[in-house]
Amino acid sequence: MSLSAENLIAIRRQLHRIPEIGMEEFETQALLLKIIRAMPQAFLQIKTWKTAILVHVQGSQARYTIGYRTDIDGLPVTEETGLPFSSQHPGKMHACGHDIHMTVALGILSYFAEHQPLANLVFIFQPAEENASGGKQLYEAGALDEWMPDEIYAFHDNPQLPAGVIGCRQGTLFAGTCEIHAKFIGKSGHAAFPQNAKDMVVAGAAFVTQIQTIVSRNLDPIQAGVVTLGHFNAGTVGNVIAGTAQIDGTIRALTQEINLKIQQRVRTIAESIAAGFECQLELDLHQGGYYPVENDPQTTKSFISYMENTPGVAYQETQPAMTGEDFGFLLSKIPGTMFWLGVESPYSLHSEHLAPKEGAIIKGVTAMIGFLKQRQIEIKSK
Repeated sequence: MSLSAENLIAIRRQLHRIPEIGMEEFETQALLLKIIRAMPQAFLQIKTWKTAILVHVQGSQARYTIGYRTDIDGLPVTEETGLPFSSQHPGKMHACGHDIHMTVALGILSYFAEHQPLANLVFIFQPAEENASGGKQLYEAGALDEWMPDEIYAFHDNPQLPAGVIGCRQGTLFAGTCEIHAKFIGKSGHAAFPQNAKDMVVAGAAFVTQIQTIVSRNLDPIQAGVVTLGHFNAGTVGNVIAGTAQIDGTIRALTQEINLKIQQRVRTIAESIAAGFECQLELDLHQGGYYPVENDPQTTKSFISYMENTPGVAYQETQPAMTGEDFGFLLSKIPGTMFWLGVESPYSLHSEHLAPKEGAIIKGVTAMIGFLKQRQIEIKSK
């Protein structure tokens, strides 16, 4: 029997109690496998890769494969919700709602475990979305090769949308991100003798100042990008010239082209600062798998049409967000669509107080089962 709303809420609470950091989701994987193996197995094949789980649902007319991805990791956040099913893992929490993501995926899977689909379906329970580009790792390891989807779908919960509302848009949903780690290495010295030192506070300050010109002077004003430097560490005491400066930040852009352009400007500026201040530079621009989440035009047109025109589904067009998501890497390889599921909370994603409304779960499950059934009919008729 397909998982009921009550079953799903109970599962979500079990998952919420056991958040784990990316690539360490052993307890989560074990619970997911237990639930999946309790479903009818006639159409299912299950395999694992590290802490990931892949479930193949055999279609009755298997000419096409549709993927559905959910992330499974938590965050290094100490929960402050006061819920009776709060995290039992100190210093860890499902503060980004991945427990909701997993539960919706299980609800959809339980339906198709009992009702054989026309197309093949592949459910991807992916680790390390938050910290280690788990989607990129899984893809590049070849874990998907046997069951490579022809198109793929995923969602992220959204505290700003009413519970159960589906949000989507054509084009970019989430920004691509890139970490900036810059270390300038000069020579420390006495404050009274600056000529004998190479001051990395001044070099770092010049870097911070010049970085601010990238968005304002290197990008088309109608193109979106953000460069934020959130960490600057240099020196020890006020009368000693700092010999090193460590500066860390992030790049956000709505297209990969703009992200790469900003990365190049960061590199050029950093290298120019190092040359000008006669110091060494260690620069790491790390994007990993956090590409922009750029929705495919055709799959997204089909998705939006279904959600807009189906009674009982509340749909809302949303604006792009500068948050990052490693589903962008999978979308760079496989056409597909990412969407929002409203969970209505006064607290933001990653907040220690985030408590999504659980009524969104069954609404998300119902909407996606309906869409996947409709999508398979569309594909069959082509």
